[in-house]
Amino acid sequence: MVVTHRTYPNYNLWSGILFGIGMMAFIDEALFHLLLQWHHFYDRSTTEIGLMSEGLLHAFSWFATIASLFMLAGIKKRNGFWLKRWGGGVLLGAGIFQFYDGIVQHKLMRIHQVRYVDNLIVYDLVWILAAVLMIVGGAFLIKRTKQSGLKGSL
Repeated sequence: MVVTHRTYPNYNLWSGILFGIGMMAFIDEALFHLLLQWHHFYDRSTTEIGLMSEGLLHAFSWFATIASLFMLAGIKKRNGFWLKRWGGGVLLGAGIFQFYDGIVQHKLMRIHQVRYVDNLIVYDLVWILAAVLMIVGGAFLIKRTKQSGLKGSL
């Protein structure tokens, strides 16, 4: 059997999605939670609970990233890495994480907000618009790999 990047399309996609989720969770935590201190993962309790929730989010981002990299190592070992499909998965995963965070955690569950200011709508719009752009970009790349799968691509 000849192994090409098209041999493992689902592994490339899922490795990318997991990496995107882990990467976006890490960026969210490192930038907005720790460096800017705009919010904690869970702001409806004490500071200690907020810090513990940061640890859980960090563990989640770490496990998602490591799992994706194990999958990626397996794909690379078999010479089946498909950069465009993996990159589409990364964008899709990052966008899904951010969209879930912005809609479910910020608005429905109200466990934290992007920032605690009077004009929150600007932050919400930027947050969710960025998520939608990543989802659309990822879906576009994934669709292109389906179309070019028989012709060959990166």
